[in-house]
Amino acid sequence: MKPTIKIDYVSDIACPWCAVGLGNLNQAIDKLKDQADFEVHFRPFELNPNMPQGGQDAVEHLTEKYGLTAEQVKANQANIRTKALEAGFVFHPEGRKRVYNTFNAHRLLHWAVQEYDLEKQAVLKKELLNTYFCLAVNLDDQSNLLDAVTRAGLDDQRAQEILSGDKFAKEVREEETLYTSKGISSVPSIILNDQYLLQGAQPPTLFANAFAQIIQESDQTSSLS
Repeated sequence: MKPTIKIDYVSDIACPWCAVGLGNLNQAIDKLKDQADFEVHFRPFELNPNMPQGGQDAVEHLTEKYGLTAEQVKANQANIRTKALEAGFVFHPEGRKRVYNTFNAHRLLHWAVQEYDLEKQAVLKKELLNTYFCLAVNLDDQSNLLDAVTRAGLDDQRAQEILSGDKFAKEVREEETLYTSKGISSVPSIILNDQYLLQGAQPPTLFANAFAQIIQESDQTSSLS
């Protein structure tokens, strides 16, 4: 019987390295899917929880936040675009235009797993990342979030109901608090089987090696029982 590896992927759709990490993670999962079952849960983290409506110019935001020059930001963005392409994401050639609040996106992701399943949550996660980084459109415009819902094959009318109210706001806040209380302060943070923590957009080989170790440990445990 194959072991099940639970993966808590703590991330924000406003984080480009979270997209890179997810693509790399999926490549590793695909490599070892015959040896283990994988259960991926997407957990909320907000890089900019206080970002107001309308967002902020992306270059301006990154220069202020990290003390970089505009030229350094653009060079970093070019590097990330290359890494993202290797991970399966075609980022917008001009980069994201603005940085937005992502709380509504996290509420939709929570809805996807509550009223659908983990598989649909994963599809929606990818489409929300595509919305932010590949299409580079206004995340404050709810029609863009609903377009992602539609592409993911979820009910856009139900999604509109959720966006129009505060459904799942409490649950998302509680999850955010849970992971920050565990010491998570940067993303992506990947927790394997509630025991092992990997941080950053690790390459597929590192994820695969971590999975192989867990599979080996599981086999050894099974042989002793």
